[in-house]
Amino acid sequence: MAAGNVNPFNLSDSEDEADQRAEDGAHIEKSPSVGTQGPSSNNPFSPQADAEPPALLVSSTRTSPSVEGISVSVAAAAMTVALAETRVSVDVIAAQLIRDHYILTALEFHTELLESGRELPRLRDYFSNPGNFERQTGTPPACKDQGLGPGGPLNRAGSISTLDSLDFARYSDDGNRESDERVAVLEFELRKAKETIQALRTNLTQAAESDTQERNKNYSSHPETQEPIRPLEKRALNFLVNEYLLKNEYKLSAITFSDENDDQDFELWDDVGLNIPKPPDLLQIYRNCGSALPSPRNTVDVAVGVESGELTGNYITQKSDLLQQLEYQISLLNEEKQSLADYIKKLQRCMEPVVHHKQSDCPSILTGMSILIPDHSHSLVFLSFLVHRKLSPAFQQALLSFCKMSADSRLGAEVSRIADNEESVMLMLGRCLPHIVPNVLLAKREELIPLILCTACLHPEPKERDQLLHILFNLIKRPDDEQRQMILTGCVAFARHVGPTRVETELLPQCWEQINHKYPERRLLVAEACGALAPYLPKEIRSSLVLSMLQQMLAEDKADMVREAVVKSLAIIMGYIDDPDKYSQGFELMLLSLGDPSERVVSAIHQVFIPAFAAWTTELGNLQTTLIPSLLARIEKLLKQGEHGLDEHKLHMFLSALQSLIPPLFSVVIQNAPFTHRVNLQGDIPPIEVTRFPRPASPLQDIATIVGSRETLSALLILYDYQLEHEGTTGWDSLLWVVNQLLPQLIDIVGRINVASTTCVHEFSRFFWRLCRTFGKIFTNTKVKPQFQEILRLSEENVDALTGNGILTKATVPIYATGVLTCYNQDEDRKLLVGFLEDVMTTLSLSHAPLDSLKASFVELGANPVYHELLLTVLWYGVVHTSALVRCTAARMFEWYRHPPLLS
Repeated sequence: MAAGNVNPFNLSDSEDEADQRAEDGAHIEKSPSVGTQGPSSNNPFSPQADAEPPALLVSSTRTSPSVEGISVSVAAAAMTVALAETRVSVDVIAAQLIRDHYILTALEFHTELLESGRELPRLRDYFSNPGNFERQTGTPPACKDQGLGPGGPLNRAGSISTLDSLDFARYSDDGNRESDERVAVLEFELRKAKETIQALRTNLTQAAESDTQERNKNYSSHPETQEPIRPLEKRALNFLVNEYLLKNEYKLSAITFSDENDDQDFELWDDVGLNIPKPPDLLQIYRNCGSALPSPRNTVDVAVGVESGELTGNYITQKSDLLQQLEYQISLLNEEKQSLADYIKKLQRCMEPVVHHKQSDCPSILTGMSILIPDHSHSLVFLSFLVHRKLSPAFQQALLSFCKMSADSRLGAEVSRIADNEESVMLMLGRCLPHIVPNVLLAKREELIPLILCTACLHPEPKERDQLLHILFNLIKRPDDEQRQMILTGCVAFARHVGPTRVETELLPQCWEQINHKYPERRLLVAEACGALAPYLPKEIRSSLVLSMLQQMLAEDKADMVREAVVKSLAIIMGYIDDPDKYSQGFELMLLSLGDPSERVVSAIHQVFIPAFAAWTTELGNLQTTLIPSLLARIEKLLKQGEHGLDEHKLHMFLSALQSLIPPLFSVVIQNAPFTHRVNLQGDIPPIEVTRFPRPASPLQDIATIVGSRETLSALLILYDYQLEHEGTTGWDSLLWVVNQLLPQLIDIVGRINVASTTCVHEFSRFFWRLCRTFGKIFTNTKVKPQFQEILRLSEENVDALTGNGILTKATVPIYATGVLTCYNQDEDRKLLVGFLEDVMTTLSLSHAPLDSLKASFVELGANPVYHELLLTVLWYGVVHTSALVRCTAARMFEWYRHPPLLS
């Protein structure tokens, strides 16, 4: 064939030639420098460079910046080989362009091959590999021995694509031309991106319009029925409603409406998601409701030539979500198609024995074959066609189309894809629950808790589990007590099932996210969840992260009910904590809670926190050595600072904490007594007297609960009283600490209290009353009363005020009278109280001392009607006394204390 008749576009693509030329191309790549010596040995288009002479390289009719970059020598070589008759395969050409680093020319070549329907694997693999275009710093441009071409490694720009990231101007001889080439590539990429965005917008708009037309048609034929609102309709109506509220000065309503629809941007109409202009406001729609509005399609420009900067990220995300949903439906349909094809093959195999059976045998055969068919309503009908009838598949499909089914939506796809195992069920629930929850009434959403928790427990995907638990904690906007209890019960069941690790990684983050939620009910749920989950958390997390979360909420939360729940959860943490270093932090939390302005919080600290903290302190051995002495030290410091004005609130705070520690203290005394080894729970154990102990503030302050049972406590009490009455306190260190250290220190503190402070007198009186009642009558008579009597010294030889009776004017008198002598109300106890008051009256009268202590005793006792008659007896004693001073004191007491029941 003559050279002039060679058609440069007639390149053969037969398999034999392609294989042969691929081998030639591989040989060329392997030995680029091997060839016949001569002036053209380095020319890739010379006859000596390849096993067969190449065909003429002719540029495409399309304009390409890369063609202009071909050197003159290459063009001359191409003209030389134009006379050759043997054609070169496209693979050889591609290999040569890549080897000589003519990247843009290779790209143009690759594009033309794609347009003609002939994709070349070499070019496809090259341009799809980002590693071919990475910049390697420090590499010189002429690195041909490394296979990088004459231009060296290519540069990487900030684009997500591969070709637009090439820096062609770095090693170019003509920087301006290469910059223009890069601009051309970027413009091409931008044009492709615009086309993709435009296609998505158009697709969504058409889908919405067709859906609207279909629903309008249904409404016109069946106006009494109304379909549920679609997401796009809901977003459009929400936008118009918010606009109406703002225009008409309903600002608070607009704010609330915006909060309830926080997934929508009400400042941008494009966030609705439709490629149509914003409709008129609600007022114009109402005024024009009787006339048809113009169709948006007659006036709107469907975003032709839209700029990428005009589209928001949310808009593109919505289009991507729609595309993913369509792809998901296609995959479901393909799976169903494959499944039906398999069933058809099975049925065809079962058809052969059917022909040989009688007509009466057909029902049994149908029954046997029905197990091969999935649970679809039309499958048995289809089977009967195959067995009894000879209908064409097209006719059968057309006939079945009259069965109204919906598999072209997300819900339809889920319905038609019935799960056949546990994992499929979990996956299906994980997909469906996020769509079910928003459509359930708020008052009934707790019914979803079992489904959500079961799915969250068993779902294999961590991301889906996190979404389900997020739904659980956000299920109800402001959950009430019953709803919170349901959620907490579910959380505990989840924790019990999955173990500490998943509780830490999956449940705790949900709590942390809502620790500063605007609704107090949600923060309350977090506070309660921390306590409920405490037994199922790793001990390190329990004593660090959870403790810090609760401490933050206690210090910062403004809602009383939240802080109350925090205190209770902290108490549970104290019941499980085992890090001794956290003792000081627990003590500070106790003091912080005691100073809370809310009565609910203070009540919770006494009922729950202090008993739990005292139990842990007892285990550490710090109750008598650290905790109680710390409170006493603070009380003494407060009294020293308050010589000119006592802070009664702080005194009440410390003393009330000390009073809540009496039951744990008594439990320590009887459980560490010398007689504990003699406790015998066998046989008849007498019940504990109902009035033996003061009524506990909570079950945690019940001594029977602390020691284990009422039987154990009863057995210990019998041995306790016997030990005190007959055997003494030798070797009983815990009780000796109470007798020799605690009581003297308390009596000394009482002696420094100003008797005019009725609040302090009342607080200490109640403290001593509970102490004496708890430790028992024998302890009170043998250990408490003697120490007070030694201090007061009411004998006749100490009548002179100058011999040390100043203590009679302090708070010791009313506290002893009302806190110790009133603990028991038998005849001998009442006689002892009357005698003490008469002696005080006599002593103060003969000593010419102030009567404030006696008045304080009358005030405290007079508050209880039980003691009115007793006080009259004391006053009558003064009236008939032989000393005029005592009679004057009695008269002043009558005149000062005018209590109607007392004088009646």
